[in-house]
Amino acid sequence: MKLLIVGLNHKTAPIEVRERLAFGPDIIAGALRDLRGREGVHEAVVVSTCNRTELYCAVEDGGEETVRHWLGGFHGVEHERVNPFLYAHAGRDAVTHLLRVACGLDSMVLGEPQILGQVKSSFQTATDCTATGKLLGRLFQHAFSVAKTVRTDTAIGSSPVSVAFAAVSLARQIFSDLSKQTAMLIGAGETIELAARHLHQNGVGRIIVANRTVERAHEVAAQFDGFAIALTEIANHLADADIVIASTASPLPVLGKGTVERALKKRKHRPMFMVDIAVPRDIEPEVGTLDDVYLYTIDDLQGVIDEGLRSRQAAAVEAEEIVTFHSEEFMAWMRSLDAANVIQDYRQRAELLRDEVLERAKRQLDAGKPAADVLAFLAHTLTNKLLHAPSTRLRQAAREGDAEILEAANELFALELGRVAQPH
Repeated sequence: MKLLIVGLNHKTAPIEVRERLAFGPDIIAGALRDLRGREGVHEAVVVSTCNRTELYCAVEDGGEETVRHWLGGFHGVEHERVNPFLYAHAGRDAVTHLLRVACGLDSMVLGEPQILGQVKSSFQTATDCTATGKLLGRLFQHAFSVAKTVRTDTAIGSSPVSVAFAAVSLARQIFSDLSKQTAMLIGAGETIELAARHLHQNGVGRIIVANRTVERAHEVAAQFDGFAIALTEIANHLADADIVIASTASPLPVLGKGTVERALKKRKHRPMFMVDIAVPRDIEPEVGTLDDVYLYTIDDLQGVIDEGLRSRQAAAVEAEEIVTFHSEEFMAWMRSLDAANVIQDYRQRAELLRDEVLERAKRQLDAGKPAADVLAFLAHTLTNKLLHAPSTRLRQAAREGDAEILEAANELFALELGRVAQPH
């Protein structure tokens, strides 16, 4: 069994593709059951965020093609349309990739901390669905430990750079004085809460939080002297919003062109700044065609984000070194599993031989044969049976001039027979 990752992210696929292959929280459990039901797939974790969709699997040989075809098939997208955007990592490369993801080294925002929480949540969901086992369980726990080490031992997260921070920075460029602006935040997840914190710290005049669950919207809004509304009330308050930042898990847009047009009329066409951080998108792309609307998607934030990354570059080099070390550490553990399987098989074989010879010895005792003779028989026969297979293989190695096998036997059995003659 081997580790495999198949996925796509903001580097390999545009938002139009990523949103087609995203997994909402309501379909993750069913997706995990379906994926694990495929031949050769033993364990699975689905990580789906606005920037990536990745399938972490423990598979048998040939599993990569199965997983590649499954991803598009599950979403009803032809494999030929999906495959060019996919990447795959196996073995050590898979271990390194997950560690880099968990540490924020593969994120659009270098070192951003939100991804670790998202990966932990994805792993917990898979565990709750009994989709994980020994291999992925150990791998993800290892990744969480390494991410903690990177956060503690480097300055990778010292600068306040994130998608939410980038969105607020862009708002500050468009509106020089945020104290006169009203911000509507659609959603109430971690990214929205972070955006609210940045807006509040930058002195935004007013914050409105809209969410499907009003109670959760109240929890976020109360921290920043804002007020909460339901998603169904957005149209009634949108005209008040100068800044709109959206990040929900809705599979369909929650804000359409018509609603925005009506809000602009009420605003007498004062400009609106909108950032759609969600994948799939929360704001219909057609909204961007309206005059007086500045609509940015998560992909548009890259330029803003780049400005805040310079201070993290040196820390990232240190983090990569930590990842490299701990990737090898995990691979050493995986190699030890191979040894454990060999040891277990050899022990079982030895125990079968022991039981067989012991049974014969018992029958000799029952027949009245002297105990000393039976003990001698037992020792002699068991020794011969245990040594037969390795002795045969060593004689064959000697005939074939296979010095590597003979040297390995010297080391394996801790023999001190001197150097084995090299073949001419």
